[in-house]
Amino acid sequence: MKPLLILELGAALAAAACGTMASDTTDTKLAAEKAAAAHVLIAPTRPVSREVTIPSGTTLAMVLTNSIASDTSAVEDVVTAELTAPISIDGREALPAGTRLTGVVTAVDTSDRIKGRAMIAFHFTSLSTGDQRYALQSLPLSHVAPATKGEDATKIGIGAGAGAVIGGVLGGKKGAAEGAAIGGGAGTGVVLATKGPEVRLRPGADVTTHLTAPLTVRVGRS
Repeated sequence: MKPLLILELGAALAAAACGTMASDTTDTKLAAEKAAAAHVLIAPTRPVSREVTIPSGTTLAMVLTNSIASDTSAVEDVVTAELTAPISIDGREALPAGTRLTGVVTAVDTSDRIKGRAMIAFHFTSLSTGDQRYALQSLPLSHVAPATKGEDATKIGIGAGAGAVIGGVLGGKKGAAEGAAIGGGAGTGVVLATKGPEVRLRPGADVTTHLTAPLTVRVGRS
């Protein structure tokens, strides 16, 4: 009887062990499934983005972020700026304020003693927002120094009048006529020797351009 009891006890122990192992396996599997489910729930969702087209003719209001000038800049020098106002399409912001634009100087004329008026021209060719960079087409911009014709005429007139007074004192009417001619020539010489103002645009200067072709950008959303 003892051997039989021993066999029955061994069978019972084996069955209990198998049940425990099966239970442990099930518990482990359930724990793994719960962990996987929790991981799925807390995993961040990927941002969804879509393309938005900004139409041709859209105004781009900016401020310069570097300096350019008719007497120091050269053709192909870089020009940089930032948008001062966002661009929105159908109620969605396509370009935020602060979007960076880059362009180049396209023409430069310094102030000349004869022609007088300085000029600098430039246009923007690309913009960057976030980690994206886009090529763009925009209206060229130019800034011309103010004319000085009124000042020049005043200088010439003063020169002629002063010459006439001096000539009249020294030699009557004939001297006055000759003095006027000499004085007028002297006034003209002052104008020819004086350069007009240069065009200088510093960081913070307001500039405005327009798109000359549609611009498609990618806009993200959560």
